[in-house]
Amino acid sequence: MFKNRYVRTILLSRVLLQLGIWIRNFAILLYISDITHNNPQYLSLISIVETAPIFIFAFIGGTFADRWQPKRTMVWSDLLSAATVFLVLLTLLSGSWYALLIGTFISASLSQFSQPSAMKLYKKNVPAEHLQGVMAMSQSLVAIFMVLGPVMGTFIYLNYGVEASLILTGVMFFGSSIVLMFLPKDEMEEAASGAPHFLKELKAGLHYVYTNRALRTLSLTFGVTGLAAGLIQPLALFIAVEKLELSKQSLQWFLMANGAAMLIGGTVIMGIAKKVNPQVLLATGLLVSAVCTIGVGASTLVSVTLILQIVSGLFYPCIHVGIQTLIMRNTEGPFIGRVGGAITPIFMGMMLVGMSFSGYLKDMTSLLTVYVLSGALLIAGVVLLNPLLGRNQQKANQQAM
Repeated sequence: MFKNRYVRTILLSRVLLQLGIWIRNFAILLYISDITHNNPQYLSLISIVETAPIFIFAFIGGTFADRWQPKRTMVWSDLLSAATVFLVLLTLLSGSWYALLIGTFISASLSQFSQPSAMKLYKKNVPAEHLQGVMAMSQSLVAIFMVLGPVMGTFIYLNYGVEASLILTGVMFFGSSIVLMFLPKDEMEEAASGAPHFLKELKAGLHYVYTNRALRTLSLTFGVTGLAAGLIQPLALFIAVEKLELSKQSLQWFLMANGAAMLIGGTVIMGIAKKVNPQVLLATGLLVSAVCTIGVGASTLVSVTLILQIVSGLFYPCIHVGIQTLIMRNTEGPFIGRVGGAITPIFMGMMLVGMSFSGYLKDMTSLLTVYVLSGALLIAGVVLLNPLLGRNQQKANQQAM
């Protein structure tokens, strides 16, 4: 896989982007926390400006990604992100910190145009048998920065301040755009930016997802998985404080163990990518996550909870890699941006719905009940996968004959 020029270049670009994003996010979080004295309303705005672009621009960005030349789209997105960071820095030096939120929103919005373009290049230039391995590498990269990102971001901010953090962020974004310039030139047939009827293309993307049985199934599974994740995400702190009777600070160790396990899991998947069907990978990940989720909600022992977090982290990449691979394999090249832009917001939307109700459900029932409900939803996701699992079994029987 690393012999593929597209894979090497895009992954290196993503390393620089992840560095910039984590440095920026923690600099903003800690800086606003300092100057507002931990005002929860201002701190909540950070999450809003980071996630809102997914709802607003994911499908629009995916549609444009299908129309525009992918290399040029990615290069310009990163260049504009870098320019935005330096403009925010100038505004911050003049005394206005609100520009931090605006700059984050713009940068997150630009990524909704860049990410589908990367998927488009993978779809066109990576052999089908290697797609699952490439998705595993991408997941491993995310896991690495889930572990290292908070540490690096916090260290840079505490030692050098918000200005240095923003300068480094801008340099990383600019460096990513330079790396992407080494990609081969876009083919002329991919330049569809002049095509008319943008709204028709957008509607065609939605119709494509609706009429594709595999994509419909994945959308439902993704939605249920997002709801399950949202129900328990705000309650992780209560597991540490109420169930295990630990301090708030102890939560970071569970998160780091989970992130490290995700890295190992992604590495293992890279090694077995050609041997395991993505449907089976996804179903396995959902089932193991369901068992671990219920176990965490029931456990009162630190050792048991830690082991369950590690096991959950090991198998979480199965979910991400399985879904991404199935999307890539069941989507035609001209629709890859719109399909990704349509399905990703489903997960985020349902996750926010779950987060909105998790606190109320905990108060009305119990912490264990919410975790059991989350586990049950993950099992429901496996049930929804039956059409794809059945098709996989049918193909296996045909090959055996």
